[in-house]
Amino acid sequence: MKSVNVHEAKTHFSRLLEQVAAGETVVIAKAGSPVAKLSPLDSPVAAQRTGFLVGRVMVPDDFNRMGDDQISQSFM
Repeated sequence: MKSVNVHEAKTHFSRLLEQVAAGETVVIAKAGSPVAKLSPLDSPVAAQRTGFLVGRVMVPDDFNRMGDDQISQSFM
């Protein structure tokens, strides 16, 4: 994984995009600390969405049984 500073990223942005399109991931750092990551859209890192709502959504314990009575009555 390549790392560049902000100045280099601004100066050579088109070149960095070409490298990213070729499959490379580029980290952009400010004052030596990583602040952003450029990665191809079709890469597993960019496509990974599992767990993005952890702690924000509550699924009830009876989720699989919700509405059973109404559904059963619909087929009688």
